[in-house]
Amino acid sequence: MTEVQVVQLLVSPAHLLAGRPSDGLPSVPDERVSRVAVRRGLGLVGDRYFGRPAHRDASVTLMAAERLPLDIAASVDLRHTRRNVLLRGVDVDGLVGATVSLDCGEGPVEFAVNRPARPCAWMDVTVGPGAQRALRGGGGVRCTPLSDGVLVVGPAEFRVVAERGGA
Repeated sequence: MTEVQVVQLLVSPAHLLAGRPSDGLPSVPDERVSRVAVRRGLGLVGDRYFGRPAHRDASVTLMAAERLPLDIAASVDLRHTRRNVLLRGVDVDGLVGATVSLDCGEGPVEFAVNRPARPCAWMDVTVGPGAQRALRGGGGVRCTPLSDGVLVVGPAEFRVVAERGGA
């Protein structure tokens, strides 16, 4: 068990970064929340990927705050990275293939960590020049929730339930 901090949560009802970064950044509303309900196999209630068959293996994205470039980490939030859960205290990028548990005090929520969340060209616009390159290999992970529960900003317990391949 590892003590972590859920730094931010983002629930975005709409996909906001369409087109090319050269088109300019749209006005991005503050979609950060202090708590969110998670539904097994579906995602975060209210999020744009909730219950969408094409995104069931990627409906929740976890990101490690430590992976953000140091020169911009203090000013970046989930509105810029478009990830759902920003954690401090665990390197989630090395856990592809594992099953993990996050307990924010309301019971554990398990996630299958399916694949990396690769940073896109929009990162250079929303985060800052060079962010896409800086976040390669550290842009977070795309997950499927394996249980219902609630995530809350604040202290939490993180645990690897099963290593890669279920061992």
